[in-house]
Order: sequence, then C-alpha cells, then structure tokens
Amino acid sequence: MNKQPSNTNLLSKEDRELLLLLREQEPAKSLPERPLTAGERAADFVASTVGSWKFIITQTVILIAWIIINVTAWSKHWDPYPFILLNLMLSFQAAYTGPIVMMSQNRSSEIDRKRAQQDLDCDLQANLEIKLVHEKLNKFREVELLELKVKLERIEKLLLDAQEHNSH
Repeated sequence: MNKQPSNTNLLSKEDRELLLLLREQEPAKSLPERPLTAGERAADFVASTVGSWKFIITQTVILIAWIIINVTAWSKHWDPYPFILLNLMLSFQAAYTGPIVMMSQNRSSEIDRKRAQQDLDCDLQANLEIKLVHEKLNKFREVELLELKVKLERIEKLLLDAQEHNSH
C-alpha cells in the first residue's frame, strides 16, 4: 500500500528552463561597466554643468551685464538693442547644448533600462526559486503523509488483531 507522491509541479517545463538560464546569467550580480569614451565624458560634463544652478546664475549675471553695458553709455556699444549678437550666441549655445545633453540622457536611459531588466530578471529568478522550494516542500509533505498513513494503518491492524485475540 506504499503510494508514490503525486507529481504536482508548480513549475512548468518552460519555467524550469528559464530558471536554469537565469541561474547561468546570475542577474543578481551588478552590470559590468565599460569605460566611458571621451565624447561620453564630455557630454556628461556639459549636462552636469548646464543643468546646475551655478551655470544658470552665472549665465543670468552675464546676460544682465551684457544688456546693461550695451544699453548704457558706459562703454562703446558693440551689440546695440535688439542685441543681435547676443541672440546669435544664445542660439549657438542652445543648438549645441541640447543635443549634447540628449546624448548624456540617452546613455543614462540605456543604463537605467539595463538595470531595470536586471532587476526584473532577478525578481523573476527569485519567484521561480520560491516556487521550486514550495514544490519540494509539498513533495516532502506528501511523502511524510503517506508514511504516516501506512504507519496508522499498521497500528490500526495491530489494534484490531489485539482486540480479536483478547475476545477469544
């Protein structure tokens, strides 16, 4: 009357294959970082500089000084109102700064995407590992219950035999 435990797998064949793949990839390890190119370092420097209060305040002071000097008679007016040279310089600054900042942001976004995928893979592996542990625990429990059932049946048979023996 020794029954084998039922084969109730919580993990499908695909889940088991995915778990093996994730174990090989080791998603919990940090991403390897490659050295930055000169262009990437420059883009990061420009983005961090242009995106700072120090830059905004400095640029504001320069613009105000430029306008005041060119409006008042303190010196020769090299860029009189409507400040065409100032407009040209700000246009050049915007034309180059925008794409450079975007390069830095795109690289940061790519790193963030890789980290998010790594987190997802790590979470998925943990989930599959937990399911596997539950599956093993369930199988152990089933084996123990079957063994207990067999022992109880033996005890019941011994008790019945003892009752029959005492009644004769």
